[in-house]
Amino acid sequence: MPFNIGLSGLNAAQADLQTTGNNVSNSGTTGFKRSRAEFADVFAQSFGGISQTAIGSGTRLQAVTQQFSQGRTEFTENGLDLAIDGEGFFVLNDQGNELYTRAGEFQVDNEGFLVNNQGQRLQGYPPEDPGSADPNFTTGQRDDLRLQTGASEPQATSEIEALVNLQSDAAELDGGDFNPEQPDTYNFSTSLTVYDSLGTARDANLYFVKTGPQSWEAHSRISNGVDVDGIPQFLESDAIPLEFDGSGQLTGATEEAFTFENLDNGADDLEINFDFAGTTQYGGDFSVNDLGQDGFASGRLTGVDIDSSGVVFARFTNGQASALGQVALANFRNPQGLEQLGNNNWAQTFASGEPQDGAPGTGDRGQIQAGALEASNVDIAQELVNLITAQRNFQANAQTISTADQVTQTIINIR
Repeated sequence: MPFNIGLSGLNAAQADLQTTGNNVSNSGTTGFKRSRAEFADVFAQSFGGISQTAIGSGTRLQAVTQQFSQGRTEFTENGLDLAIDGEGFFVLNDQGNELYTRAGEFQVDNEGFLVNNQGQRLQGYPPEDPGSADPNFTTGQRDDLRLQTGASEPQATSEIEALVNLQSDAAELDGGDFNPEQPDTYNFSTSLTVYDSLGTARDANLYFVKTGPQSWEAHSRISNGVDVDGIPQFLESDAIPLEFDGSGQLTGATEEAFTFENLDNGADDLEINFDFAGTTQYGGDFSVNDLGQDGFASGRLTGVDIDSSGVVFARFTNGQASALGQVALANFRNPQGLEQLGNNNWAQTFASGEPQDGAPGTGDRGQIQAGALEASNVDIAQELVNLITAQRNFQANAQTISTADQVTQTIINIR
């Protein structure tokens, strides 16, 4: 019996050494979770025996459990590297099999899907309105996340906002004589770029004509190509009246829409609403305080960003961004019940419970840190201490066997 007890102790110490050695060997593995060897005593008692005088029969390895504490976050230079700050797992599609991981080393394959280095596809939620910069996501339907690589669609200008100060002591002119080619027929002008439905940039000019002490007219025109002789052509709007009160504030209507028709490149008619809200007539010089429009040209993909809520944005050369999807995270009631598969992956088991998936930052799921990876949660200093402890345990149990052997030899040599 002492031999068996000592042998069980040797086996337990060996298992402890192996578990600690596995932790040490994976100290540099992304998303690795250290394991702990857990032991139980072996106690055998015959029927009718007396428990107060019974002696245990040694120890046995009861379980090797994973410790899902947070590993430190290490920042990288790859925007597709993802770390989970908190609980949860990335969901992977491995040819129809659902796997889970904490290792966020992702890249784009030749079909545009986000994959890890085993080719397993990252799962996410598609946008309800593809191409929108701020869409809602279909969280009840997971799919493989795929990056759009085509050009973003242009947006025609639909509104021009002009916030200017018109000099109150400017000379009054006859609005009927307005001619953009003759500077003496208008008081002030400014310009900006607008876009048609095909994304073609067009020069737009605003002209201001003072027609009375508190009355102005605003005119606009946009470029429309050139004629057969190479002479620039333009499309002009009607006059937009602007009336001010005695304190220089704009009164009456502050907006007016106009349609520019027959664009030279076949684009749709350009319907623009001119908004002059906030325009003033003060004694200072003419000034443009704000001048903007809402159109933009088409753009090429320049990069991909992922925010803390897991939303994947595509950035384009026209300064626009569109959401391509949202990373899905899954959590379990008992993560320690997950089955280790190797390659930083886990699989669901009966002990782990059903996956509870959702968007990052919701429920008990952590947030996403892009451009970073979660390092192993192995503490090398602690593991080295564990190695020393396991070694001492091994030596002590070996000594138990050696002592039992000496006692046996003594008994055998009795005469």
